[in-house]
Amino acid sequence: MVSLSPELQARLSTPLKIGSVEVNSRVLQSPLSGVTDLVFRRLVRRYASDSMMYTEMVNATGLHYVKELPKIMEVDPNERPISIQLFDCRPDFLAEAARMAVEEGADTVDINMGCPVNKITKNGGGSSLLREPQTAEAIVREVAKAVDVPVTVKTRLGWSDKEINILEFAKRMEDAGAQMLTLHGRTRAQGYNGSARWEWIGRVKEVLSIPVIANGDIFSIEAAVRCLEQTGADGVMCSRGTLGYPFLVGEIDRFLKTGEQLPSPTPVERLECAKDHLEALWDYKGDRGIRQSRKHMTWYAKNFPGAAELRGQLAVIETVEQGVELLNRAMEGLANLPCPEEVSVEPQLV
Repeated sequence: MVSLSPELQARLSTPLKIGSVEVNSRVLQSPLSGVTDLVFRRLVRRYASDSMMYTEMVNATGLHYVKELPKIMEVDPNERPISIQLFDCRPDFLAEAARMAVEEGADTVDINMGCPVNKITKNGGGSSLLREPQTAEAIVREVAKAVDVPVTVKTRLGWSDKEINILEFAKRMEDAGAQMLTLHGRTRAQGYNGSARWEWIGRVKEVLSIPVIANGDIFSIEAAVRCLEQTGADGVMCSRGTLGYPFLVGEIDRFLKTGEQLPSPTPVERLECAKDHLEALWDYKGDRGIRQSRKHMTWYAKNFPGAAELRGQLAVIETVEQGVELLNRAMEGLANLPCPEEVSVEPQLV
């Protein structure tokens, strides 16, 4: 059973202050490319009404030349607090994009300096900025001058184990005007492999005066508590743990506020959420939403009898009706399963 120490509860009992913005939650939903669209954020918000949400990352160069907000930048006026995340290596383009983000309703503007994907880093964005701290510093200064909302940075430990420069890099970001830093406890070379090295988050917390948010391997309440105790971080950001499980941010938030740990959602409740997700994607994006829904549906279909077969079927759905039928049939089958205490076990031959 997870327990919350009085010291940790006291430390986290006040709102998270990001410059001029106060957030009544110490648990944030990470920006995730291809995931954290308006539909997904609304599902997370059901269970985490106070948490900061993030859009998918937006290419500032694309905004500069197109001069039109992409759909991934669209926010609901009712979903605050909300941050729009941007990426690029050009300070002037990022400043321009930041002004557009604020006009769209962003409470903060986040600069991605941690994405490890080659198509981002080869153009100077994401974690490649860890190798260009002067450019990164110029970006934060320009964006901070361009907007009247807090500017934040999300980054990693360094480019590789031989190039861990986060202590110096983080201090430069703070000096340039960043109001919060979220640190994923891996290097760019690690990608998402191995374990997040939370000890580095603790070291960064010691050298900064702005809030530091811990990111990486936050898959449960227990992991969040251990991370906060080990690092002294001001909050945690959930990423991959929310794939097919938009309940996680709210579960951790509730526990940190009250010490209460509710029962995990049943497989039927998870599939009900999957159906809501599917129908909302169809309403919002049409056929493109159905194509995008396939990965989401397979993430929901785990850890129950028949899940593997259902995943295979959901991965190739062509219509919303087809997906709803599969989910309804699966839920009906799960509802008809006997309770665990009613399941008879065949005697083993010794």
